[in-house]
Amino acid sequence: MEAPATLRVEGGEGVVRVSLLGAWTLSALPDPLPALEAELLKHAARGVHWDLQGVTRLDSAGAILLWRVWGNRWPGAASIPEGHRHVLQRAEQLPAADKLPPPPREVLGGLLWFGGKALALLRHLRDGVALIGALLLDIAWLFAHPREAPWREFSATLYKAGALALPVTALVGFLIGVVLSYLSSLQLRLFGAEVFIVNILGMSIIRELGPVLVAVLVAGRSGSAMTAQIGVMRVTEEIDALATMGVSRTLRLVLPKVAALAVAMPLLVIWCSAAGILGGLVSANLQLDLSWGFFFEALPRAVPLPNLWIGLSKGFVFGLLIGLIACHFGLRVKPNTESLSTRTTSSVVTSITVVILADAIFAIFTRSVGLPAV
Repeated sequence: MEAPATLRVEGGEGVVRVSLLGAWTLSALPDPLPALEAELLKHAARGVHWDLQGVTRLDSAGAILLWRVWGNRWPGAASIPEGHRHVLQRAEQLPAADKLPPPPREVLGGLLWFGGKALALLRHLRDGVALIGALLLDIAWLFAHPREAPWREFSATLYKAGALALPVTALVGFLIGVVLSYLSSLQLRLFGAEVFIVNILGMSIIRELGPVLVAVLVAGRSGSAMTAQIGVMRVTEEIDALATMGVSRTLRLVLPKVAALAVAMPLLVIWCSAAGILGGLVSANLQLDLSWGFFFEALPRAVPLPNLWIGLSKGFVFGLLIGLIACHFGLRVKPNTESLSTRTTSSVVTSITVVILADAIFAIFTRSVGLPAV
């Protein structure tokens, strides 16, 4: 074992000699190093005589430390063996910190970042198309073998994503209806147009807010649970076990979840829209003294039937998208917990983003459908 780096101070009022002893190497330097450096700087400021005869070994780390303490120049009085002098000369050739050239600018840094994101998006699209293709093949196979349909998995997902989501969707829809009716009534009362509260509530909730709110709730509640469930199966290698037994992972895991969400979402949209209209009606009755009979009589005229079909169609499409995205990210989970949390978060964020984009596409293609007659 090498002796650790130490120093001995000798002398009095006259010449002070600082003798360095032991191995001044990276492994032998004491910890914390700033304390040793501070002590050396204190002696260097006094102009002492440096004695390196007792240094058994000196490497680049010790040489750089001494050279920095000496102020990047040779001390006036020093006893340095020839072998250590060569090491210190190499440290002398290193540029000082203030003379280092600036780090090179990455001219193509932004382009490389954009290219990496574009390639990642293409990989997601490729895997998504492959997943949809596998689902279509499973559906075609089920037509020939109907007894192999995963009805138990389908009903379990339908119960978890549909029936158990009824309380929260009703509560959110009711509160949104109350808030929307309250804010709208404050503005309509200024122009004496209180009766148009029916148009605002009906069109906004049935056609837009109902499907989007349900999609956001389902993506955060059921979509994340699906991603985490499949991701845990990836971590525990249960999916690999299914492949070993010859069981299709898309048939047993993906198809029931996607089909159940596609069925449950339109029903949840009707439930949430009804709760939202009820909340708006309660608020309008309290704020504008609007009768219940007039509200239910004016609602069919203010909101034609095609708007309901648009809302149900949105629910069906949103359910398909959320199910596909949740299963897609679940299958991409790597066998570690960090990947599981990351993919679950990405699943929820991507689902909500895709739902909003799909809603914008619906708004463009149905802009002239379901408008009330003038």
